[in-house]
Amino acid sequence: MKTESRPGVRMWGVCLIAGFGVAAAAAGAAAQEHFDPQGKAPSKFTIELRDGLKATLPFEDRRDFEEAKKGFIAEPPYKQIMADAGHVAWDMGSYQWLLEEGADFESIHPSLQRQAILNMAYGLYEVVPGRIYQVRGYDLANISFIKSDTGWIVFDPLTARETARAALEFINEKLGERPVVGVVYSHSHGDHFAGVHGVVDAADVASGKVMLIAPSGFMGAAISENVMAGTAMNRRMQWQYAVLLERNPFGHVDQSIGKNVAAGAAGLIPPNRLISDEFEEITLDGVTMVFQNAPDTEAPVEMNTWFPQFKAFWSSEIITGTIHNIYTTRGAAVRNALNWSKEINEALYKFGPEAEVMFASHSWPRWGNERIKEVLRTQRDAYANLNNQTLHHVNRGVTINQIQNVYEVPKSLQQDWAARSYHGDVQNNVRGVVNRFIGHFDGNPTNLIPLSPEDSAPLYVEMMGGSAKILARGEELIAQGKYLHATEILNKLVFAEPRNQAARRLLADAFEQIGYQAESTSVRNTFLQGAFELRNGLPGGVPVSSTVPDVVRAMSTEQWLDFVAISVDPKKAEGLEFTINLVTPDNGEQYAVEMSNATLTSIKGFLAPSPDLTITVNRADLNQVMMGQASFDDLIAAGKAKFDGVRTGFDQLRSILVPFTPDFEILPGTAPKQPVNPPKPFEVLQQINLDID
Repeated sequence: MKTESRPGVRMWGVCLIAGFGVAAAAAGAAAQEHFDPQGKAPSKFTIELRDGLKATLPFEDRRDFEEAKKGFIAEPPYKQIMADAGHVAWDMGSYQWLLEEGADFESIHPSLQRQAILNMAYGLYEVVPGRIYQVRGYDLANISFIKSDTGWIVFDPLTARETARAALEFINEKLGERPVVGVVYSHSHGDHFAGVHGVVDAADVASGKVMLIAPSGFMGAAISENVMAGTAMNRRMQWQYAVLLERNPFGHVDQSIGKNVAAGAAGLIPPNRLISDEFEEITLDGVTMVFQNAPDTEAPVEMNTWFPQFKAFWSSEIITGTIHNIYTTRGAAVRNALNWSKEINEALYKFGPEAEVMFASHSWPRWGNERIKEVLRTQRDAYANLNNQTLHHVNRGVTINQIQNVYEVPKSLQQDWAARSYHGDVQNNVRGVVNRFIGHFDGNPTNLIPLSPEDSAPLYVEMMGGSAKILARGEELIAQGKYLHATEILNKLVFAEPRNQAARRLLADAFEQIGYQAESTSVRNTFLQGAFELRNGLPGGVPVSSTVPDVVRAMSTEQWLDFVAISVDPKKAEGLEFTINLVTPDNGEQYAVEMSNATLTSIKGFLAPSPDLTITVNRADLNQVMMGQASFDDLIAAGKAKFDGVRTGFDQLRSILVPFTPDFEILPGTAPKQPVNPPKPFEVLQQINLDID
């Protein structure tokens, strides 16, 4: 399972829930060379900006560094963890260049470099002496272990089976082997539950031997949050997580709440104990836990935990070492900044007076009552200000296309590391708040029915006097360090003339400098990946997410039918009319499925009185169709499915379903050199994309 890291070897793996490619850059001095032959060094303007930020940020405050190393017990002898499938699932060795003595990288925002170094914690840490421990640096999230009377209670078992298993083995090796008696999923994002098979057996949960605790509504949120737009979000996540960039000062340096996402086997075991009340107490194997339900914050369902015996507060992912995403650049529903602030405030008043340690599923713990209350207040105020100040400006006429240039983080918060935006980005977050309340329209009728970029760009290029003038002006703006201004006109030229290589190279140069200057990893990664794809295109063979069997089994048939409806080509569906009844005897469900008006609809609990076709198949066997392991015809041949009636409509439906793959263009002219092999229509749930952040 484990191997030593090998500097200079570039390894790739496929993350089974998000389609990430994991690139390990060469270590040492070689990693400080740009990995892309077309890449550029930081400009004098980027360096000047960086130097100015270094002079204004509170680098003298070293408390985070002291807290990040406090309680250290041991680091494992390996840097890599291998996936069961044979590829590298995790590689901390690929970031070791960040720890070179005296290293200062002009291509990284100085605040982000600080965060990237803090996230290099790797190994076993003690949080509460003799009772609470964390293994950090094995995945995007931390895995926490609470020592109960007879075993371990595991909080948030990471993204991958292999990394979670390695963490459990490491703590058992160092502190003595103990069985897992309980598991807690703090919320519905994949990096907090998908490694569960690495720490516990599903049969032990089903029998009740192991208590698996989650907030009410967990299963629905874990499955549905990103299914319907999963492919689009998967493609955009490639930019937010910079999957094509090497781990390099000019490429991927950090993921703000951790180094990266493990590329191993994902799974899901349904919980057997749900937390439904606002506050709910459970004592498990001698450990008392008070759960605070905090939905509609960082996730649709999420909960914090208070340990009164240890005066310890677990803040899940609601309070970490960064201000989080209100709007995620990969997509997802806009989050509720005001409610997020209120839930932090509730924790502050209910648990803050007694708390002596606060730890979380990301970042590092904080110790001491005053320090804990300071961080709680800082993040409470940061989220509340995002909401309140944004709406203040909105009610004075500021629009969604202006707010990012009007909103200002209060000066007192700017000087507090706990209020810096490494994962979220202030400019995107405030636009998210506007969108949540009044939508994307800015009130200007011109923008109510905007032209597509492909249609508007030629008009702009013509009016600006053609490509030569735009290129010349773009070069002038870049030479002046006005990179956003340069992107405004060069983007128009790239959309008007996708094959104009000079325009593509110049836009990539502007993107690259904006990326270097960004404090948020989401912004940095998006601009740097954009520069890479402008220069190199999207390489063929970008991995397609594999369907996670546990998740497919947990999906409702209704969700699958809704996704099939999204996959219908509306132009080819014109004029088709048919009705299909779907019956799944093993779970007693039935559905009426209708095609009319170029639209596929379904309803649970009803059967059409005169269907063209009735399909009878056990839901357990339908799972094989959803995962692409078998077709309906295969099931019929095996006696596992029955078709009664005329199957013409079924065959028509199968012929007009469009397979989705996460390799579409974001910028024109970046299509992959080799197409991704698409899944077979109707015989696979095209993409399952579990929310990571």
